[in-house]
This record gives sequence, C-alpha cells and structure tokens, in this order.
Amino acid sequence: MFTGIVETVGRVKKLVSERENLHITVESSLATELKIDQSVSHNGVCLTVVDVSATVYTVTAIRETLVKSNLGELQKGSPINLERAMKLGDRLDGHLVQGHVDQTATCVAIEEAAGSTIFTFTYDASKGNITVEKGSITVNGVSLTVVNSEKDRFSVAIIPYTLAHTTFRELADGTRVNLEFDVIGKYVSRIMQAYR
Repeated sequence: MFTGIVETVGRVKKLVSERENLHITVESSLATELKIDQSVSHNGVCLTVVDVSATVYTVTAIRETLVKSNLGELQKGSPINLERAMKLGDRLDGHLVQGHVDQTATCVAIEEAAGSTIFTFTYDASKGNITVEKGSITVNGVSLTVVNSEKDRFSVAIIPYTLAHTTFRELADGTRVNLEFDVIGKYVSRIMQAYR
C-alpha cells in the first residue's frame, strides 16, 4: 500500500525488453535504501525491486502492466514519480493507494489559476471507473483531490510544491498518465452495477 505522496523523482537509466517484459533501471537517491523484493510505486504502478546498487535499481514490468499503464512509453532519461510502500503506523498523508493502475488518461488542458495549476484529463468511461468531486484520484502515483468531475473527464488543482517535486511539471497537452481510482469508490461502483 502507498499514500500517493511522491518521495522523489527518479530518472530512467536503462530499458531492456525481454520477451513481453520490460526491465526498467532507475537512478534515484532511494536506491541506497532499497532491497531486493521491496515494492516501489513508479508513476503509480507497484513494481518489485529485482536488482539494486548504490545509485540505481531495477524493476520488471510484465505485459499486463505495460498494457494498462504508460510505463511502456518510458525512454532513457524519462522522469518517474517514486514512492516506497508505507510503513504500518505511519501518518496517511494522501489516501490508500494500492499501486494497481486501472487505466490511463490523457491530459487535455493545463491552466494557471491563482496560486495553483489546473490539469484536466479525459479517460475511457466505458471501463466503469468514476470520479466524484472532492473525492480522491491517483495520477501517476500522486494522491490528488478531484475539483471537477464529469462522466469521462476530471480536473485536479496542483499546488506549486507538488508541481516542483513531481513529474507534473513535465506534463503537456496530449501526455498520457496512469490512473488509480479510489479503492472505496471502485467497490461501491461494482456493488451498484450488480443492482442495475
């Protein structure tokens, strides 16, 4: 489990394809604190550390992960939001995040507001995922509050600190991002579908 509070931004050092898998080597200040078999969130995707050294570590994304997320679009040098799994007993500053990406969305608008930046995303609503105003959403591993919710789009307001310390500063119109919808909302939605 994660909180959606990004610890640091790493950089992709190397990408190696092996059959349908992608081995991703990341350069990060977290490398010295990691160990093999540890879970780390990468743009919101929970991946297992399979190799680690002083400045880099490697994780493996399987085909299912590459299909449902934007990790297959990474290139050498790409920035990536990183968060280690939460410790039981820590403060929960964001919300409960599983690291299981539900689908991707596309950034369709970025506008400056008084003290924040508003990002608007569209997604395929036919997959049954929903957002609610003032509800939680995870975008590329960042826990955020929905400020505008429609059937197939939503907006979030990013404060300057989050903009400076995550990959949001790299987003542009047309950028694809990973979404993990609120776990409680997903269960409620599934239950309601059964009654329809």
